[in-house]
Amino acid sequence: SKFSNFTSYFVDFFVCWFHSLKGKLMHHDVQHLSNFYKHTKLGRSVQSILADSVFGFWPNTKGLTVAGYGFPLPVLEPIIKNSKRSLAMMPEKQGVISWPIDKKNICLLCEETQWPLSTGLLDRLVIMHGLETSENSRDLLLEIYRVLGPGGRALFIVPNRSGLWARRDHTPFAMGRPYSLGQLERQVTDCGLLPKAHRASLFFPPSDSNFWQKFSPTWEAVGSKLSQHFAGGVLM
Repeated sequence: SKFSNFTSYFVDFFVCWFHSLKGKLMHHDVQHLSNFYKHTKLGRSVQSILADSVFGFWPNTKGLTVAGYGFPLPVLEPIIKNSKRSLAMMPEKQGVISWPIDKKNICLLCEETQWPLSTGLLDRLVIMHGLETSENSRDLLLEIYRVLGPGGRALFIVPNRSGLWARRDHTPFAMGRPYSLGQLERQVTDCGLLPKAHRASLFFPPSDSNFWQKFSPTWEAVGSKLSQHFAGGVLM
């Protein structure tokens, strides 16, 4: 309809204007990310929802080599329990922490577009808080393509360009460049990756309010059956 087209245009214009004010892309700080997911109610809710979504994509990783890039720790645990090998790579401008706490560390610091991995090594790769802050997103995607083996799959978790989360600075989803589903599809396709499936997530408002936290599972269930326009995150 003309109204929906106008609304979409207005949202696109506002988001482009808002992010133009930020100038050069900023990078996450690893301690801020860790604190958000470990020490805030909102972060713990996001972790629960996104971890369930990732597990829904890859419920069985037995015998596979599984990795994450950016800050993938909130969603890694369910998919590495039965994996053959696992690691988490974090860009040098973000910083790195040791994880898991009670087991051998699997985290390492790396160049954004030059990973210390052999070609075709990975079976599964989840990118979270990594693509949207990259200053060389095409080179990053080409590196992702390089390290995936035959039948390998990558899962991108990025802020939704039209969602509230991309405009609330107190969450990690407001950092960097948000994406629409169409933008993400075009960018990964241009680098040789073939989109297979997608879903939206984070339909509840980015608030620490007990009310919104209590009903966040209900929002997710209802939102997934309605418009994806205002979801906080895109998974593909």
